[in-house]
Amino acid sequence: MLRRSIVYLLVLFNGISYAQSPAQKIAQSFNTLLSDNQAKYAIASLCVLDAKTGKLLYGKNENIGLATASTLKTITSITAFHILGKDFHYQTTMGYSGTINQDGTLKGDIIITGGGDPTLGSWRYAQGKENIVLNQWVAAIKSAGIKKIDGRVIGDDSAWGTQSTPEGWTWQDMGNYYGSGSSALSWRENQFDIKLRAASKVSVLKTVPAMPYLTIVNELKPGSEGSGDNAYAFLPPLANTAYLRGSWAVGINKTGISVALPDPAYDAAFRLQDTLNRIGITSSGASTTSRQLDVEGMTMPSVKVKLSTITSPSLSEIVYWLNKKSVNLYAEHLLRTIAWKSGRAATASNGAAVEKNYWANKGVDKNALNIIDGSGLSPATRVTTAAMASILYQAQQEDWFADFYKSLPENNGMKLKSGTINDVSSFAGYYTAENGSKYVIVININNYSGSGINAKLFRVLDALK
Repeated sequence: MLRRSIVYLLVLFNGISYAQSPAQKIAQSFNTLLSDNQAKYAIASLCVLDAKTGKLLYGKNENIGLATASTLKTITSITAFHILGKDFHYQTTMGYSGTINQDGTLKGDIIITGGGDPTLGSWRYAQGKENIVLNQWVAAIKSAGIKKIDGRVIGDDSAWGTQSTPEGWTWQDMGNYYGSGSSALSWRENQFDIKLRAASKVSVLKTVPAMPYLTIVNELKPGSEGSGDNAYAFLPPLANTAYLRGSWAVGINKTGISVALPDPAYDAAFRLQDTLNRIGITSSGASTTSRQLDVEGMTMPSVKVKLSTITSPSLSEIVYWLNKKSVNLYAEHLLRTIAWKSGRAATASNGAAVEKNYWANKGVDKNALNIIDGSGLSPATRVTTAAMASILYQAQQEDWFADFYKSLPENNGMKLKSGTINDVSSFAGYYTAENGSKYVIVININNYSGSGINAKLFRVLDALK
């Protein structure tokens, strides 16, 4: 009789457990996270919506603003789709000032005019690669009959001003590829590589491409085998000296680090002028930029004849790589473009203001969107998981949603954009369960301790499976 009672209670308990709703299960799993030692001094937030109705299924701390890391890119992408349209393209033009003499001498300057394209010279697109762009420019110059330049090659980045990085970015980030500043004339994703080797000391082998106009001060220390890449470049925007600090492990399975290009407009002009020199089309003056001319008190010449127009991939293609590979530069360009195309100066702060106003009109409280940048690299950005979830929910109704959804990476068997900066880990996106239930998910933890937190966040989300 006792054995039958025990079996009955076990069956009853299992039935009750099985009957738990997704909201009850995820509440239980989230409470487990909150009681974990890694979360002892942390703030964790979770917002789960029914993706079909928008109803809140579970929320905890969902109205507390937290540093988002790269999950902020979901808001930047969605806002760009709304304001710019999925078929939006950037354009970069190249032309000349002055006149061409009968002997083929250009009495003027070759001018590359930036239009905000973050993909110009990027390796991600077949038609946008550096050599393809340079060859197109050279062919256009030759077709115009130019054989010699009595002037310079100028990179015109004036459309967006001189401030390339948003407020709130850290000194440690800004000199490295993921902290590359945005520019109206961006080039090769505003980065270059420094090849390294560690033995008794760390040696700088070379830069790719060669950077003859930069000075590299190597202060790197060799790290113990297995200690990995702890090397950082300290190279401010518009500067010409890079300090390498930190450590580079002996025997590391990497060839070097990628570093932010301090003046992409100058590098674009430099590469074109160098290419022209190599084929015998020489210039009398050194390559320069509109900013440098302004600093020197010189007038930027006007383009008299356009020779080439390069059109970027569509916004849908840009957003694909933005989210799939978490390209900070693309996010910052989109935020500035949102401001620019709304009639404001192309700054991150103006882009954030346009973004907040847009979502306020869609029912999202402005105070829930304390946005500093477009990528989430700034630890000063604060957004609530409820606000982010609302924006993700509303995106489903749009004709471009399939393109946005395709851009989200797979994480834990779900379509989730991840985000990571110091002691911040977050995920935002969508999940469709085997029974057809659909969810909008945003989970975020700030100030956790230790490592391996993502596995614990995934265990929380597994309650929806």
